[in-house]
Amino acid sequence: MKYRRGISASFFIIMFCLCSLQDSPAVTASVSSGDIRRIGDMVFRNECSGKEELLVNWNEGEDFLSLGIGHFIWYPATDVKDFIESFPLFLRYAKDSGAEIPGWLGRNLSRPCPWNTRDEFLRSQDDPRLIELRRFLISTKLVQARFIVKRLDDALPIMLKNVPEEDRGGISARFGRLSLSRSGAFAMVDYINFKGLGISPSERYNGKGWGLTQVLLNMKEDNAANDTLKEFVNAAKRTLEERVNNAPPGRNEKKWLAGWQNRVESYLYNIKAGR
Repeated sequence: MKYRRGISASFFIIMFCLCSLQDSPAVTASVSSGDIRRIGDMVFRNECSGKEELLVNWNEGEDFLSLGIGHFIWYPATDVKDFIESFPLFLRYAKDSGAEIPGWLGRNLSRPCPWNTRDEFLRSQDDPRLIELRRFLISTKLVQARFIVKRLDDALPIMLKNVPEEDRGGISARFGRLSLSRSGAFAMVDYINFKGLGISPSERYNGKGWGLTQVLLNMKEDNAANDTLKEFVNAAKRTLEERVNNAPPGRNEKKWLAGWQNRVESYLYNIKAGR
């Protein structure tokens, strides 16, 4: 089959339909388990370097725990949540999918992270809760991959609702063109997981967002000679650079910029090379 090494052809047909029909069939309903597993493996490599020990990680300089192949955000009890908290959303998805949730989480899947700081987390490596959490994340990699792909199901309608009417045509057209190639589809799946949709007011520096919405808006005008994926990568780099320039000085986000840009640069070759 032509798309044997990547995402199935039906995936791109459905993705194209999303550009004009907000009630089109779900992407995840038309993608094989093998396709989703492959996407999950690439996200796992991007976020965790393919290492299971990094499925639960607290990065230096961050005030939240990162979990799973997509490093879903989980905050401790705090009134300040600068970024969308995705781990509780994954837990609900996993439970609805029939996965066995760690018993200590109880029925409250929106509970805060039990470790309040990075230092506390690092001192708790033998905590039975943490050990059980790691086992859960190792055993549910495919469920996590499905969750990541599922986030693309609703992406376009949500973005269109959150931009001025004059921007909707450009976003729809670029989303559609990207989704017609396996590399373009993966780029959007990964970028949503990486930096979100860019619609939350809390995810702004100086009023400027950095999600998929902003990348699509920052793409230059399309023309016959333009490589859509390459322009997506260039727009993503510009968007991330703008984020770093607007970030509060205390966050020192410049230290992450090279890694972020290398990640989006990889969209140009990771699927084409069968990686």
